[in-house]
Amino acid sequence: MTRSAIGDPDSPSETAPGRVPALEATGLVRNFGPVTAVDDVSFTLDEGDFLTVFGPNGAGKTTLLGMLGGGLRPTSGDVWIRGTRIGVRSGDWRHRVGVLSHQSFLYGHLTCAENLWFFGRLYGLEDLETRVPDRLEGVGLRVRADAPVRSLSRGMRQRLALARTLLHDPEVVLLDEPYTGLDAHAADVLRGVLSSLKDGRRTVVLVTHNLGQGLELAERIFVQVRGRIVFDRPRGEIDAASFERRYREVVEGAAGFALADASPKAR
Repeated sequence: MTRSAIGDPDSPSETAPGRVPALEATGLVRNFGPVTAVDDVSFTLDEGDFLTVFGPNGAGKTTLLGMLGGGLRPTSGDVWIRGTRIGVRSGDWRHRVGVLSHQSFLYGHLTCAENLWFFGRLYGLEDLETRVPDRLEGVGLRVRADAPVRSLSRGMRQRLALARTLLHDPEVVLLDEPYTGLDAHAADVLRGVLSSLKDGRRTVVLVTHNLGQGLELAERIFVQVRGRIVFDRPRGEIDAASFERRYREVVEGAAGFALADASPKAR
């Protein structure tokens, strides 16, 4: 049942009787002055879905993720998490989403454990004595619990940032280029952690430039170009061996079409 069917624009869509999507975007637009960074994006994801978003630089992927996580207000449109519209009603939705962005939000002078304790208190978590070591164990950093964050490698800081993202056990996880700057070993470790998120309970949106890593984990694929979702396919319909060629065709074709549009897009 959709909003149009029930006649209530302030109610979330239903994907099955009595069930609402884990994550829903409706008509998302974000303008920065005359530039449209995200252009009329709508989709729904159910519990356990794993979506990968590809796209060239300047496509609006980070802006889209910012709106999905509530850190950036849309110019128009809405985001719903488990039936609650972001920015409306209570702030309970904040406990349902975890965001890993380009910024780690970690404090270099604090240890790994102290960082997680700090964020755990912000979320009002009461079982940090067990939760913190469990999260560190999950990202392979329990032995570094007492190490200052400033002493960690790039890969270790990225894994700790993921532990922070997952600390409050969010239902929706948003990941922005988690592999950036990692060496092969660190990327392999991170891939294992991300694979564990495919537990049938969490809904994940991954933004990445790495076609191989993005395809490996995804169940659904978007390609975003100049703010628009120009490609939307189930992973099972995509041939990994030929996807790079297909991706380039989609991006080049969509970019050429967009250049004919009079309205400026994100660059």
